[in-house]
Amino acid sequence: MTRRTAIAAPRVFDGQDWHPDSALVVNDGKVAEIVCASDLPADMSVTKVDAGFLVPGFVDLQVNGGGGVLLNDAPSVETIKRICRAHVRHGTTALLPTLITDTPEITRKAVTAAAAAMRESVPGCLGLHLEGPHLSEARRGAHDAQLVRPASEVDIDAMIAAAADIGNLLVTVAPEAVSVEQVSRLVAGGVRVSLGHSAADFAGVTALIDAGVHMVTHLFNAMSPLGHREPGMVGAALENGGVYAGLIVDGIHVDPATIAIALRAKRGPGRIFLATDAMATLGSELTTFMLNGREVRRADGRLTLEDGTLAGADIDMLSSVRLLRDVVGVSLDEALRMAALYPAEAMGVAETHGCLKPGSRADLLHLSDALDLREVWIGGEMVHRSP
Repeated sequence: MTRRTAIAAPRVFDGQDWHPDSALVVNDGKVAEIVCASDLPADMSVTKVDAGFLVPGFVDLQVNGGGGVLLNDAPSVETIKRICRAHVRHGTTALLPTLITDTPEITRKAVTAAAAAMRESVPGCLGLHLEGPHLSEARRGAHDAQLVRPASEVDIDAMIAAAADIGNLLVTVAPEAVSVEQVSRLVAGGVRVSLGHSAADFAGVTALIDAGVHMVTHLFNAMSPLGHREPGMVGAALENGGVYAGLIVDGIHVDPATIAIALRAKRGPGRIFLATDAMATLGSELTTFMLNGREVRRADGRLTLEDGTLAGADIDMLSSVRLLRDVVGVSLDEALRMAALYPAEAMGVAETHGCLKPGSRADLLHLSDALDLREVWIGGEMVHRSP
C-alpha cells in the first residue's frame, strides 16, 4: 500500500529553485512532487513547518569518522551506523564512510562492512571511500608512510570486486601510484576514481583525467599547487570541466580568499563541492585519538599529528555551509548546492540524492532562517529533531 504524506513549509529549495508556501509530497520514501500548500487534499497527513525552510539533505563523500570512532578503528556495520548517526545531527543524510590508508586486512574488513551496510539499508550510508593506500610518498600528509604503496593488478581487481559488492565505491589514488591503464580498468569496472595526495604535474594529472577520473580529493591540500609555469594538480582540477573537486571549508585547510578565487576559476560543468574530511571527534568530546598508532590532537578547531601535520578536519557540513555564506560570501543557494547537489553529481547519484525532485529520495532538512538545524528526514522518515 502506497504511503502518501506531505511536509509543508514557508519555502522549499529543490536544489535549484525556491518554492514559496509549498509542500513536499512524499510517496513511499520518495519525492512525488512539490505543490502549493493550499492545494493539498484535506485528508492528507501533513507535517507543517511554520518558519524557516526545507532543503535537500547534505551529501558528504569524505567522512573518516564521527561519534567518537574512526572507520579504521573498527571497520564494521555498527561503526558505520555510529558515524552516520553522528553526522545526521549536522544535516548529512548520505555519506561515504572513508577508510584512511591502512593494511590490506583492515581494507578488506571495511569493504565487507560497507557492503553489509548497503544491504541492510543503513540510514545515511551511501557506499565507501577508500582514500589510499595508493598515494604519493611526497604528498602523503597524515597517511602512514609504511602503508602507502603503488597499486598492483591484485589491488585493481579487488577494488572492482568491491564496487560490485557495495554499489558506490570511491577511491582516491595518486598518479605516481597507478597507471593510465589501471585507472581505465577501474572506471570500466564501476569504480569512481578521484586523484589526491600527489606531487604530479599538469600533464600527468590530465592523462588520468582523460582515462576517466571523475574528481580530485580535498582541493589544494596534499597536492601539487597551481604555479605560473607548472599548473599542477590544482590547475588541472580547475581547468578541466569534466572534473569535480572536493573542498574542505573550515577556514584552516584553505584560506577563505583562496576558496573564493577557486570558485571563480573552476571551469564547468564539473563543480567544487563540500567535503568535511571529518574525524572521530565530530559529535564527541574527544581531545585526542589514535590514527595508525599515532596520536592526533584536537585544539582550536585543528586536528594535528605531533609534528603539526593536519590530520583530517574538525567540522560538520552545516558549519561549512555557514562559513561559505558568511565568510566567503557565497550565496545561500550555491552553498546548499555545494553541500548536496554537486557531491551527488560527482558521485553519479544525483537522480536520487542531493535534490528534491520527483523520484529522488525524500532526504531533507528543516533549517531556520539563521541556518540552525531543526529536523532531518531520511527516506521520508524523521530521524532527528533538534531540542
